[in-house]
Amino acid sequence: MDAVALGESMVTFVPTRPGRLADVPSFDRAIGGAESNVACALAAFGHTARWVSRVGADGFGEHLVAGVAGYGVDVSAVHRDPTRPTGVYFRTAADRAARTHEVASYRAGSAASAMSVADTDLAAVPAGRVLHLSGITAALSDECLALMRELTASRPGRPLVSFDVNYRPALWRRHPDGPRVLLEPARRADIVFVAWGLRGGRAILAALPEPAIVVVKQGRGGATACDKATGAMEDGDGTATFVRAPGVDVVAHVGAGDAFAAGFLSGTLRGLPVRDRLRHGLLFAAAALTSPTDLAPPPTRALADHLAALDDAAWGRLRLAPGWTRTAWAPEEADTP
Repeated sequence: MDAVALGESMVTFVPTRPGRLADVPSFDRAIGGAESNVACALAAFGHTARWVSRVGADGFGEHLVAGVAGYGVDVSAVHRDPTRPTGVYFRTAADRAARTHEVASYRAGSAASAMSVADTDLAAVPAGRVLHLSGITAALSDECLALMRELTASRPGRPLVSFDVNYRPALWRRHPDGPRVLLEPARRADIVFVAWGLRGGRAILAALPEPAIVVVKQGRGGATACDKATGAMEDGDGTATFVRAPGVDVVAHVGAGDAFAAGFLSGTLRGLPVRDRLRHGLLFAAAALTSPTDLAPPPTRALADHLAALDDAAWGRLRLAPGWTRTAWAPEEADTP
C-alpha cells in the first residue's frame, strides 16, 4: 500500500435546494470523512490506499463502505459494529463560509467512536508507506485518543506518519484543552498539517520542533512548508517554502483541507520537491473548492504534473473554474489549459 488512512466517516445529507435545515424538504445522500477523503483522493490519483475504520452493521454503514471502495480504496480492515450506529450529518446547501451555513451531526456513540487499541486491526495499519491520521479521531472518545497515541508511538518499522491537526472546537467540548492534547500526536508525527495561523517559519519550528515537515494551510493565501529533513528554506526569514494558491472560482469550501493533504502526500510518495508537493496540494484543494460535494475527484496526473511544473509567472496567472479537472491534456501539448 502507498497509504493507509484511519478515522471516522459519516453519511452526509446535502439539501436538494437552498434554505434552512428546518425548511429543506429533501436531501441527497453522499459520504464524507477527513481520513477517507484523503484515501479516496489518493486512490483516484493512481495510488494504492486503504481505509481503516468502524461502521455500524446498518444500511448507512454499507453505503459508506461501498462508496469509499468505489474510489478504489481497500476497505478490508473496516469493522462492522453490531451494537453501535454509523454516524450521519446534515448540512445546508450554503457554503461553509456563509453565515447561513448549518451543520447537524449525529455521531455521539457511533461505531467509529468506539475504535480502540483492542479492537482495531493494527496489522493492517502499518501496511502502507504513509499512515494518515487526524485530530478528529482523537476527539471522538478516550479510546480513540489512546489509539492515536499507540499509532504515533515511535517504534521500529513504523510508516511515515502524517497528521492533520484538524482542530474542531465543537468536538472538544468534553475536553476544553483540545489544542494542547493534539500537540502530543502532532509532535510524534513525521508530516503535520496545521491551520493555526502561525506566522513565519520560526514560529512553526518553535511550536512543533520534532516533525520533519510542518505544513501550514493558509486558505486562499496558499501554503507554507517547513522541511527540516532536506533543509528546504526559502521564505523571508530563511525557514520555509511558501507557494501562493492559484485563483479559484469557489463553489464550496467543504473538503478542501483533506484534498490538500492528499495532494501533498501524493507528491511525497512520488519524491517530488517541496514546492511541487505544495502545488499538488493546492491543485487537489482547487478540485474540491470547485465542486459542491465533500469529495471531488482530483485532476489527472498528467494535468496536475503539467500545472505544478509551470514557472512562477504562469502559476501566478492560473485561474481554475468548475470543471477544470476534466480538461484533457497530454504531456506532448505545449499550451496551458
